Amino acid sequence: MTPHIEARPGDYAPTVLMPGDPLRARWIANTFLEDCKQVNSIRNCFGYTGYYNGSIVSVQASGMGQPSLGIYAHELYKFYGVKNIIRVGSCGGIAKRVKLGDIIVGIAAVNDADRDDLHLNWPYANAQLLLKFVESIPKEIKHHVGTIVSTDQFYHPDKEWWKYWEPSGVLAVDMESYLLYNLAIKLNKKALTVCTVSDLIHSKESMTPFERETGFSDMIKIVLETI
Repeated sequence: MTPHIEARPGDYAPTVLMPGDPLRARWIANTFLEDCKQVNSIRNCFGYTGYYNGSIVSVQASGMGQPSLGIYAHELYKFYGVKNIIRVGSCGGIAKRVKLGDIIVGIAAVNDADRDDLHLNWPYANAQLLLKFVESIPKEIKHHVGTIVSTDQFYHPDKEWWKYWEPSGVLAVDMESYLLYNLAIKLNKKALTVCTVSDLIHSKESMTPFERETGFSDMIKIVLETI
């Protein structure tokens, strides 16, 4: 056990899907996995392990933001033998060509707080995971591969903060990927972020609850087929 995970050694698969929302983690497990068992419930940050088409896979919620994700990703990598973490979540579209429901594949991430280090400190996703995922995306699913900016402020005091990143080709914003990629590199592990665009920063458009559920389901299926 660790301070935040009650699972025993061997309870997690080598590959873990990591949504932020614990209820979304439970939904993934109940919807897509067979012979599924719950392996963590501390602080209601649920974790599960089961099988998808015969392949063992785990799902572990991370909570919101980089500090919370950092706890779970570190403990999974360091103490539970996890090799691959694939963040599956939602993001806000920044680039004008990004539309609601599109899939964003994070080739790299940058921290919104590191504006002075623009282009100098961008941790990258694992190339093998990224290529496998992109090759698995059906032609009819619109996706973009590029950089994500991670922010620690959901309610940002500067309402036009995103305009700083748009000229750099940043596709979207989330609150977790930068730290996840850094941890994976530091611990010699693999990581990838795959998000569905649920909101558009520049136009204030957002998906309906039904659209979020449908789009998220498509994304999870592709991730699981990749595994």
